[in-house]
Amino acid sequence: MAVPNNPYNKLLKTLEINGKSYKYYDVVALGEKYDRLPFSIRVLLESCVRNCDGFQVLPQDVENVLNWEVNQKSDDVEVAFKPARVILQDLTGVPAVVDFAAMRDAVKDLGGDPDKINPICPADLVIDHSVQVDFARTTDALHKNQELEFERNKERFQFLKWGAQAFNNMMIVPPGSGIVHQVNLEYLARVVFTEDILYPDSVVGTDSHTTMINGLGVVGWGAGGIEAEAVMLGQATSMLLPKVVGYKLVGELNPMVTSTDLVLTITKHLRSLGVVGKFVEFFGPGVSALSIADRATVANMCPEFGATVAHFPVDERSLDYLGQTNRPAEKINIIRAYLKATKQFRDYTNPEQDPVFSEIVELDLSTVVTSVSGPKRPQDRVSVADMKVDFQQCLTNKIGFKGYGLSPDQLSASGSFSFSDGKQYSIRHGSVIIAAITSCTNTSNPSVMLGAGLLAKKAVENGLSVLPYIKTSLSPGSGVVTYYLRESGVIPYLEKLGFNIVGYGCMTCIGNSGPIEDNIANTIEKNELVCCGVLSGNRNFEGRIHPNTRANYLASPLLVIAYALAGTVDIDFQTQPLGKRADGTPVFLNDIWPTRAEIQEVENKYVIPGMFKEVYEKIEQGSPSWQTLDVPKGKLYGWDPNSTYIKKPPFFDGMTRDLPPIKSIVGARCLLLLGDSVTTDHISPAGSIARNSPAARYLASRGLTPREFNSYGSRRGNDAVMSRGTFANIRIVNKMAAAPGPRTRHLPSGDDMDVYDAAERYAKENVPLIAIVGKDYGSGSSRDWAAKGPYLLGIKAVIAESFERIHRSNLVGMGVMPLQFLPGQNADTLGLTGREKYEIQVPEDLKTHQLLDVKVDNGTTFQVQVRYDTEVDLSYFRHGGILNNMIRKML
Repeated sequence: MAVPNNPYNKLLKTLEINGKSYKYYDVVALGEKYDRLPFSIRVLLESCVRNCDGFQVLPQDVENVLNWEVNQKSDDVEVAFKPARVILQDLTGVPAVVDFAAMRDAVKDLGGDPDKINPICPADLVIDHSVQVDFARTTDALHKNQELEFERNKERFQFLKWGAQAFNNMMIVPPGSGIVHQVNLEYLARVVFTEDILYPDSVVGTDSHTTMINGLGVVGWGAGGIEAEAVMLGQATSMLLPKVVGYKLVGELNPMVTSTDLVLTITKHLRSLGVVGKFVEFFGPGVSALSIADRATVANMCPEFGATVAHFPVDERSLDYLGQTNRPAEKINIIRAYLKATKQFRDYTNPEQDPVFSEIVELDLSTVVTSVSGPKRPQDRVSVADMKVDFQQCLTNKIGFKGYGLSPDQLSASGSFSFSDGKQYSIRHGSVIIAAITSCTNTSNPSVMLGAGLLAKKAVENGLSVLPYIKTSLSPGSGVVTYYLRESGVIPYLEKLGFNIVGYGCMTCIGNSGPIEDNIANTIEKNELVCCGVLSGNRNFEGRIHPNTRANYLASPLLVIAYALAGTVDIDFQTQPLGKRADGTPVFLNDIWPTRAEIQEVENKYVIPGMFKEVYEKIEQGSPSWQTLDVPKGKLYGWDPNSTYIKKPPFFDGMTRDLPPIKSIVGARCLLLLGDSVTTDHISPAGSIARNSPAARYLASRGLTPREFNSYGSRRGNDAVMSRGTFANIRIVNKMAAAPGPRTRHLPSGDDMDVYDAAERYAKENVPLIAIVGKDYGSGSSRDWAAKGPYLLGIKAVIAESFERIHRSNLVGMGVMPLQFLPGQNADTLGLTGREKYEIQVPEDLKTHQLLDVKVDNGTTFQVQVRYDTEVDLSYFRHGGILNNMIRKML
């Protein structure tokens, strides 16, 4: 419905399509300024026009976006944006539903109507992060892993199923269906909403790789879980009007190069260019040659190069993809007509359609070479031709993103172990321990998945095999992938090499790689080996994939198999064979690498609409286990005090109707002093719970055995576990602690303690806390617990050299102050050790970007800039967080 009293309702027009009439806002009538806007900005403008209510979205917002060409040159033009929908995965969906349930209780306790807490904006929740690779290299691995998934997560699944019936406008995609972003691409994405009024699809999601949907022409990005909850409740999200980098693609990819190689090249390029907080929009004739799956692969890794979106406007190829994935022809005709009427339909070969950009960069696709990225960051691309030399240099480089600091006499280290097959094996630096075809980045792309299958077929036919101790796995992003792999006949060859299907979900990419045999782990640890994981994922931060794979490389599914066959990353594929045929002749990678033409032929034959229809028409039904899952009824949740998965959070304890007073931070201690590129994986791990950790001790005290601990990600509905898991990454380096790991120094006692234990002790002493960190703090996944956890530890402010966009927003949403060092200053230049006491004066009339004085008890005083970037940020600060703000609004 049109918003009442919207001054832009005069732009409402009627579009006749196939004999039916549809209303839409004729944004083209706003004038020639519209024609010069980037296509991604046109989506923001249409949303402002359609939702202009004079309260959340103002006429000034429309003018600000319409005048983007001028306003983008400023860094402080704020606009309101209402996305069309929200998407969640279960690791972020559970805490969202927990928060909603707790908000209902809080509203009731404060005398309001709890039923007002209901999603207004449509929300889709895909359960995809809860399955891990416990079983691999066996035909029943899928069944066993899914059984374990239900056994471990039954309580979480019951809670989510309760949420689906307790809250309006919330749809649950059951476990075992696929990865959230692939399901979004293949099924959930509307491209254009066609009910009542036509308008573009747009989405925010509680996973940073929500950006993948931009490959289909839908503007979407990852938001903090807390921010997404507010959007679900009908709130506009406040954002700074972004600059838009035009990324021009020319030429064509080499026939031997994959979309994975392209995205790793773009990631390194844009990360070095610096696009944090900006939109990237692709244009140029080279785009036309990329399939939607190729574009989605590039858009997926947008968080790794730091942009807000990596957008490919809709073109005819986009509509062909909608047809291929079984979207109705009538709907596709409506999408085409509407987008053409509003000048949102792109012809990449027509330069006259090229809009104005903030800046333009160019890539010749013919220059892209076969690549991997690693060993510790996704932006550290290495050409496969240079891989052997690069890895060897990493071993001796000083400790850092590209170094392990090994001495010359450590380079020859190796170790032997007995495997479960009764044989002895030897491993050394570079040995591959995990090889996983995983992650929506690649499993959504038939060309690389079928390419991997064809490579496996040729490998088996040439007598090659994978060493049995390498944990190989294949986790498709949807049932459609299994369908076309099976129909094309490549599954037997993948299985012959150990790449059995193990589940449908993020799995190894999110850290759910499961255990390796103790003999292998002990050999790695005893000999201090730098062993490797190779995965077709998007993240390879330290400690994320597996504790025993210190080096992890992102690669195409084809290269995952290649390195598994080689058994090591310390290889030059040009000069060293993968193995030998039965007659003793060598087999090189080039001998078995399929051409693009071979792959295309198979794809055209086997990736058909009928597959998508069959898989997705029953996706909401779920498995028999899901269908028979009993759930409680009612609008208010009955919290179980004995639950170790679902617990009522303390965020609203003691909350009042009135605003709390603004307080300065006095007598604060530094809980952690951290360096650059501290990720949300460092702050709030998603993987396994170490047996000697505070979280493990808590779970053990509740009667659980280590086998029942599950992962941090699965326990995000329980604040008692998650607060204990904050800063629990085994690779974190706190400069206040004696050694790497989740430790700190309590002051003034000087006791070396677990981070949680120190925070608990400070809380008993009524001492407020801060954290002092370096550049790019909070990069990685859009993880709301990376803000909730520090808040529960008592951290009042984080002083950083710079913040990752989503994490800054999450800190604001939780009432933790994001403070930024002035340019040229950091802990080192100011001589801060973390052992001092700190005082931060916060005025009652705090302004956006205001400079605040920080007084240190050693006599030093320095200034920081408060990173409240908008008036809405300040409003959340005054309320003590975004959810508190929402509750008071409901009252």
